[in-house]
Amino acid sequence: MSLNFTQKQAVVSEVNELAAKAETTIAAEYIGLSVGQMTELRAKAREQGVSVRVVKNTLARRAFEGTEFECINESLKGPLLLVFSNEDPGAGARIVQDFSKENEKLVTRAIVLSGKLRPAEDLAILAKMPTLDGARAQFLSVLKAPQTNLVKVLAAPSGQFVRVLSAYATEQASA
Repeated sequence: MSLNFTQKQAVVSEVNELAAKAETTIAAEYIGLSVGQMTELRAKAREQGVSVRVVKNTLARRAFEGTEFECINESLKGPLLLVFSNEDPGAGARIVQDFSKENEKLVTRAIVLSGKLRPAEDLAILAKMPTLDGARAQFLSVLKAPQTNLVKVLAAPSGQFVRVLSAYATEQASA
């Protein structure tokens, strides 16, 4: 089905808005996926706050003009779907990686992270990135570790002293 000029403008503005809000974009080839599989992918993406769009490459190139995702324009060849991650940069990568394990026909072609084009092989690296809450938890555990260790070191001698007194008291009571 061919789009008229007004519909094309609407698609370009919609993709441009998605790109303006997105942290990362992944372009993946979807040849051979059934409608049911695509619906399943979109449902999983929606649950994680990720947008999946199938857009003609010429319209996507126009939508990316003036955004940090303009660097992906050279990679837009063939039938591709675009995955936009808004708040969590790794969310889209985790969805694509998990889905492509089950469906080998979904193949990552390009990734844009922080305005830089990354090779498709970096999908695993991006998928391993922690969520914002996970990163905060890791940071807090790093901050907390020295204090925890200090308390353990300071408490060890007094604990040993108490155990020696207890053993002495037990020995005196049995004698």
